[in-house]
Amino acid sequence: MGNSALRAHVETAQKTGVFQLKDRGLTEFPSELQKLTSNLRTIDLSNNKIESLPPMIIGKFTLLKSLSLNNNKLTVLPDELCNLKKLEMLSLNNNHLRELPSTFGQLSALKTLSLSGNQLRALPPQLCSLRHLDVVDLSKNQIRSIPDTVGELQVIELNLNQNQISQISVKISCCPRLKVLRLEENCLELSMLPQSILSDSQICLLAVEGNLFEIKKLRELEGYDKYMERFTATKKKFA
Repeated sequence: MGNSALRAHVETAQKTGVFQLKDRGLTEFPSELQKLTSNLRTIDLSNNKIESLPPMIIGKFTLLKSLSLNNNKLTVLPDELCNLKKLEMLSLNNNHLRELPSTFGQLSALKTLSLSGNQLRALPPQLCSLRHLDVVDLSKNQIRSIPDTVGELQVIELNLNQNQISQISVKISCCPRLKVLRLEENCLELSMLPQSILSDSQICLLAVEGNLFEIKKLRELEGYDKYMERFTATKKKFA
Protein backbone atom coordinates (compact mmCIF):
# COMPACT_ATOMS: atom_id res chain seq x y z
CA MET A 1 0.00 0.00 0.00
CA GLY A 2 1.41 3.41 -0.99
CA ASN A 3 2.26 6.11 1.52
CA SER A 4 -0.08 8.61 -0.15
CA ALA A 5 -3.05 6.25 0.24
CA LEU A 6 -2.20 5.71 3.90
CA ARG A 7 -1.80 9.45 4.39
CA ALA A 8 -5.27 10.01 2.93
CA HIS A 9 -6.75 7.48 5.39
CA VAL A 10 -4.98 9.21 8.28
CA GLU A 11 -6.29 12.63 7.19
CA THR A 12 -9.84 11.31 6.96
CA ALA A 13 -9.52 9.68 10.39
CA GLN A 14 -8.36 12.98 11.85
CA LYS A 15 -11.74 14.47 10.94
CA THR A 16 -14.00 11.48 11.64
CA GLY A 17 -12.34 9.76 14.60
CA VAL A 18 -12.58 6.48 12.67
CA PHE A 19 -9.60 4.66 11.12
CA GLN A 20 -10.51 1.64 9.03
CA LEU A 21 -8.00 -0.21 6.89
CA LYS A 22 -9.07 -3.79 6.17
CA ASP A 23 -7.84 -6.37 3.67
CA ARG A 24 -4.62 -4.50 2.86
CA GLY A 25 -2.00 -7.13 3.73
CA LEU A 26 -0.55 -4.93 6.49
CA THR A 27 2.14 -6.74 8.48
CA GLU A 28 2.37 -4.17 11.25
CA PHE A 29 0.26 -1.63 13.09
CA PRO A 30 0.56 1.66 11.13
CA SER A 31 2.99 3.91 13.02
CA GLU A 32 1.30 6.93 11.39
CA LEU A 33 -1.54 6.49 13.87
CA GLN A 34 0.72 7.93 16.59
CA LYS A 35 -0.47 11.35 15.41
CA LEU A 36 -4.07 10.44 16.19
CA THR A 37 -3.82 9.08 19.73
CA SER A 38 -6.10 11.86 21.05
CA ASN A 39 -8.54 11.74 18.07
CA LEU A 40 -9.52 8.16 17.38
CA ARG A 41 -12.63 6.51 18.76
CA THR A 42 -12.63 3.53 16.37
CA ILE A 43 -9.80 1.49 14.83
CA ASP A 44 -10.50 -1.44 12.50
CA LEU A 45 -7.50 -3.26 11.04
CA SER A 46 -9.23 -6.59 10.41
CA ASN A 47 -8.17 -9.05 7.69
CA ASN A 48 -4.49 -8.13 7.62
CA LYS A 49 -1.29 -9.95 8.66
CA ILE A 50 -0.40 -7.98 11.78
CA GLU A 51 1.68 -10.05 14.23
CA SER A 52 1.98 -7.66 17.17
CA LEU A 53 0.74 -4.38 18.62
CA PRO A 54 3.35 -1.69 19.43
CA PRO A 55 3.44 -1.28 23.23
CA MET A 56 4.66 2.32 23.00
CA ILE A 57 1.67 3.41 20.90
CA ILE A 58 -1.33 1.18 21.59
CA GLY A 59 -2.00 2.33 25.17
CA LYS A 60 -2.11 6.03 24.23
CA PHE A 61 -5.45 6.10 22.41
CA THR A 62 -7.21 7.72 25.35
CA LEU A 63 -10.62 8.12 23.62
CA LEU A 64 -10.69 4.76 21.83
CA LYS A 65 -14.03 2.96 22.23
CA SER A 66 -13.78 0.25 19.58
CA LEU A 67 -10.78 -1.83 18.44
CA SER A 68 -11.09 -4.58 15.82
CA LEU A 69 -8.20 -6.76 14.70
CA ASN A 70 -10.07 -9.84 13.49
CA ASN A 71 -8.25 -12.23 11.15
CA ASN A 72 -4.68 -11.20 11.86
CA LYS A 73 -1.67 -13.09 13.25
CA LEU A 74 -1.49 -11.79 16.81
CA THR A 75 0.11 -14.21 19.29
CA VAL A 76 0.28 -11.95 22.38
CA LEU A 77 -1.27 -8.70 23.55
CA PRO A 78 0.90 -6.06 25.25
CA ASP A 79 0.05 -4.99 28.82
CA GLU A 80 -0.22 -1.41 27.52
CA LEU A 81 -3.42 -2.33 25.68
CA CYS A 82 -5.05 -2.44 29.11
CA ASN A 83 -4.54 1.33 29.53
CA LEU A 84 -7.49 1.97 27.20
CA LYS A 85 -9.90 3.05 29.90
CA LYS A 86 -12.70 4.02 27.48
CA LEU A 87 -12.56 0.86 25.35
CA GLU A 88 -16.05 -0.69 25.11
CA MET A 89 -15.62 -3.16 22.22
CA LEU A 90 -12.60 -5.38 21.55
CA SER A 91 -12.76 -7.86 18.68
CA LEU A 92 -9.82 -10.21 18.12
CA ASN A 93 -11.44 -13.17 16.38
CA ASN A 94 -9.24 -15.59 14.42
CA ASN A 95 -5.79 -14.75 15.74
CA HIS A 96 -3.29 -17.00 17.58
CA LEU A 97 -3.79 -15.82 21.17
CA ARG A 98 -3.12 -18.32 23.97
CA GLU A 99 -3.78 -15.99 26.91
CA LEU A 100 -4.69 -12.45 27.89
CA PRO A 101 -2.42 -9.97 29.71
CA SER A 102 -2.59 -10.23 33.51
CA THR A 103 -3.71 -6.56 33.56
CA PHE A 104 -6.70 -7.23 31.26
CA GLY A 105 -9.10 -6.57 34.14
CA GLN A 106 -8.14 -2.87 33.94
CA LEU A 107 -10.23 -2.42 30.77
CA SER A 108 -12.99 -1.18 33.04
CA ALA A 109 -15.36 0.14 30.32
CA LEU A 110 -15.32 -3.04 28.22
CA LYS A 111 -18.80 -4.27 27.23
CA THR A 112 -18.20 -6.64 24.31
CA LEU A 113 -15.25 -9.02 23.90
CA SER A 114 -14.82 -11.35 20.91
CA LEU A 115 -12.02 -13.92 20.99
CA SER A 116 -13.49 -16.61 18.76
CA GLY A 117 -11.04 -18.78 16.83
CA ASN A 118 -7.95 -18.35 19.03
CA GLN A 119 -5.93 -20.86 21.08
CA LEU A 120 -7.17 -20.17 24.61
CA ARG A 121 -7.02 -23.27 26.81
CA ALA A 122 -8.87 -21.83 29.79
CA LEU A 123 -11.52 -19.29 30.68
CA PRO A 124 -9.43 -16.14 31.38
CA PRO A 125 -9.90 -15.29 35.10
CA GLN A 126 -9.24 -11.60 34.32
CA LEU A 127 -12.74 -11.39 32.83
CA CYS A 128 -14.23 -11.66 36.32
CA SER A 129 -12.94 -8.17 37.18
CA LEU A 130 -14.83 -6.52 34.31
CA ARG A 131 -18.04 -5.20 35.82
CA HIS A 132 -19.60 -3.79 32.62
CA LEU A 133 -18.91 -6.77 30.38
CA ASP A 134 -22.14 -7.84 28.65
CA VAL A 135 -21.15 -10.23 25.85
CA VAL A 136 -18.16 -12.58 25.62
CA ASP A 137 -17.45 -14.84 22.65
CA LEU A 138 -14.87 -17.55 23.36
CA SER A 139 -16.13 -19.99 20.74
CA LYS A 140 -13.70 -22.08 18.66
CA ASN A 141 -10.91 -22.18 21.24
CA GLN A 142 -9.40 -25.12 23.18
CA ILE A 143 -11.09 -24.64 26.55
CA ARG A 144 -11.60 -27.95 28.40
CA SER A 145 -13.30 -26.97 31.65
CA ILE A 146 -15.14 -24.10 33.29
CA PRO A 147 -13.73 -23.36 36.79
CA ASP A 148 -15.38 -22.06 39.98
CA THR A 149 -14.30 -18.49 39.20
CA VAL A 150 -16.99 -18.40 36.49
CA GLY A 151 -19.52 -17.53 39.21
CA GLU A 152 -18.00 -14.03 39.42
CA LEU A 153 -18.59 -13.23 35.74
CA GLN A 154 -20.97 -10.32 35.16
CA VAL A 155 -21.79 -11.15 31.53
CA ILE A 156 -25.27 -11.44 30.04
CA GLU A 157 -24.20 -13.69 27.18
CA LEU A 158 -21.36 -16.24 27.16
CA ASN A 159 -20.53 -18.12 23.96
CA LEU A 160 -18.40 -21.25 24.48
CA ASN A 161 -19.45 -23.13 21.33
CA GLN A 162 -16.94 -25.44 19.64
CA ASN A 163 -14.46 -25.89 22.47
CA GLN A 164 -13.48 -29.15 24.21
CA ILE A 165 -15.43 -28.60 27.41
CA SER A 166 -16.19 -31.73 29.43
CA GLN A 167 -16.56 -30.17 32.91
CA ILE A 168 -18.53 -27.17 34.15
CA SER A 169 -18.46 -25.80 37.68
CA VAL A 170 -21.82 -25.63 39.42
CA LYS A 171 -20.89 -21.99 40.19
CA ILE A 172 -21.99 -21.03 36.68
CA SER A 173 -25.50 -20.95 38.17
CA CYS A 174 -24.38 -18.08 40.42
CA CYS A 175 -23.62 -15.65 37.58
CA PRO A 176 -25.91 -12.75 38.52
CA ARG A 177 -26.67 -11.50 34.98
CA LEU A 178 -26.08 -14.55 32.76
CA LYS A 179 -29.09 -15.03 30.50
CA VAL A 180 -27.62 -16.75 27.41
CA LEU A 181 -25.19 -19.67 27.67
CA ARG A 182 -23.96 -21.29 24.45
CA LEU A 183 -22.20 -24.65 24.80
CA GLU A 184 -22.84 -26.24 21.40
CA GLU A 185 -20.39 -28.79 19.98
CA ASN A 186 -18.36 -29.53 23.10
CA CYS A 187 -17.56 -32.81 24.89
CA LEU A 188 -20.24 -32.71 27.58
CA GLU A 189 -21.91 -35.77 29.05
CA LEU A 190 -25.38 -35.01 30.41
CA SER A 191 -24.19 -35.96 33.93
CA MET A 192 -21.59 -33.14 33.72
CA LEU A 193 -24.16 -30.42 33.09
CA PRO A 194 -25.03 -28.87 36.50
CA GLN A 195 -28.77 -29.25 37.05
CA SER A 196 -28.78 -25.93 38.88
CA ILE A 197 -28.39 -24.25 35.45
CA LEU A 198 -31.97 -25.40 34.86
CA SER A 199 -33.47 -25.11 38.31
CA ASP A 200 -31.62 -22.30 39.99
CA SER A 201 -30.04 -19.74 37.64
CA GLN A 202 -30.92 -16.66 35.58
CA ILE A 203 -30.18 -18.50 32.31
CA CYS A 204 -33.11 -18.41 29.91
CA LEU A 205 -31.39 -19.62 26.75
CA LEU A 206 -29.21 -22.71 27.05
CA ALA A 207 -27.78 -24.01 23.75
CA VAL A 208 -26.22 -27.47 24.11
CA GLU A 209 -26.74 -29.19 20.76
CA GLY A 210 -23.86 -31.30 19.46
CA ASN A 211 -22.60 -32.72 22.77
CA LEU A 212 -22.44 -36.33 23.99
CA PHE A 213 -26.14 -36.65 24.82
CA GLU A 214 -29.50 -36.42 23.11
CA ILE A 215 -31.40 -33.18 23.65
CA LYS A 216 -34.55 -35.09 24.61
CA LYS A 217 -32.64 -36.45 27.66
CA LEU A 218 -32.13 -32.86 28.83
CA ARG A 219 -35.90 -32.42 28.93
CA GLU A 220 -36.17 -35.26 31.45
CA LEU A 221 -33.91 -33.55 34.01
CA GLU A 222 -35.21 -32.11 37.24
CA GLY A 223 -35.55 -28.35 36.89
CA TYR A 224 -36.20 -28.38 33.14
CA ASP A 225 -39.74 -27.02 33.76
CA LYS A 226 -38.33 -24.03 35.63
CA TYR A 227 -35.90 -23.38 32.79
CA MET A 228 -38.73 -23.51 30.24
CA GLU A 229 -40.70 -20.97 32.28
CA ARG A 230 -37.78 -18.53 32.03
CA PHE A 231 -37.27 -19.36 28.36
CA THR A 232 -40.94 -18.75 27.51
CA ALA A 233 -41.17 -15.55 29.56
CA THR A 234 -38.15 -14.13 27.76
CA LYS A 235 -39.51 -15.16 24.37
CA LYS A 236 -42.77 -13.34 25.13
CA LYS A 237 -40.85 -10.24 26.16
CA PHE A 238 -39.10 -10.05 22.79
CA ALA A 239 -42.02 -11.21 20.66
